[in-house]
Amino acid sequence: MRYKTLSEVGSYVSEKINVSKLRLENYISTENMISNRGGISLATKLPSVKTTTAFQKGDILISNIRPYFKKIWLADKSGGCSNDVLVIRSDSNFSNRFLYYVLSSDTFFDYAVSTSKGTKMPRGDKSSIMKYTVPLFSLEEQELISDILKSYDEKIQLNKQINHHLAA
Repeated sequence: MRYKTLSEVGSYVSEKINVSKLRLENYISTENMISNRGGISLATKLPSVKTTTAFQKGDILISNIRPYFKKIWLADKSGGCSNDVLVIRSDSNFSNRFLYYVLSSDTFFDYAVSTSKGTKMPRGDKSSIMKYTVPLFSLEEQELISDILKSYDEKIQLNKQINHHLAA
């Protein structure tokens, strides 16, 4: 198996968006990211700053505070996020969904925790995160693996909805 570093297959997004262009539905902060790979919920407020980091549909958002909470989301829309959220965009020759699944792994979060800085509210080390190694597959293989994992995610989501209805 061959590997590349995260910095060789993707990069941090540094584009900015004016907060006046955001709504609660497309603003992401660590507060409305759900632990254990749970996605996001509706934001309760917009930030008081003028600009935030912009993200696009398909970008990977990871909470950089307390990485052991495993807050990660594959964006299904465009918007803006707080400075405590890392936005990673894969290169055009690498599947963003595949990269999302790699970064959703316990192995990645264990690495992020082990390289984090601080004790009370540890933060992931951005340069160390970019050194994380990612398995190398052809784009076709990446898409195939992603399709399989996505179908499992959809089944899990359906089971959660059924369980929620049964409990009600």
